[in-house]
Amino acid sequence: MKIHDFPFAPNPRKVRTYLGEKGLAMAFELVNLPAGDQRSERFLAMNPMGNTPVLELDDGSFLTESLAIIEYLEELHPDPPMWGETPLQRARARRLERIAELGVLSRVARYVHAVGSPLPNRAPDPALAKALLEELPQPLAILDAELRGREFLAGDLPTVGDCTLFAACEFGRFRQLEPERGFPELERWYAAFRERPSTKLG
Repeated sequence: MKIHDFPFAPNPRKVRTYLGEKGLAMAFELVNLPAGDQRSERFLAMNPMGNTPVLELDDGSFLTESLAIIEYLEELHPDPPMWGETPLQRARARRLERIAELGVLSRVARYVHAVGSPLPNRAPDPALAKALLEELPQPLAILDAELRGREFLAGDLPTVGDCTLFAACEFGRFRQLEPERGFPELERWYAAFRERPSTKLG
């Protein structure tokens, strides 16, 4: 198997952090997003949506969407579990991951592009950037509260939600946005999580 991605984009970063937490080695092929590789005929044959990452399977087929890729790899390699061990743990971990994804990462990604996209042919949108900044505190406050008394989002062990939230925090820094700033538990979590080996880009 091989992953086609651009490691600095948020969804590839989420998958790479997940792989690091799982201890899974994977081959990678660069998709240079600023250069427009995602619009090439070759890449669109893998993913007509033009998004990264894409997991190329051993039979030559392709799996797209970061969460689907993670779910597939989790089925193949259940240990260590990145959703929890019981039905309730898994449900709670998935709830927190969705808050991190839909509430934080998606808004951070849109903010970065609205301020000044690193991709070509995307004009700044100051009004959208302002609106996104106004929306971010609510999901961040929810996650900050969840982290009280916990090392990770869902408890004593990292889950996919930690990978998602870390990717959001890292991507925001492309435009001087530090989503965790002003939320004490998130600041503590980020300072610790960023030191984990899984977060390093090799």
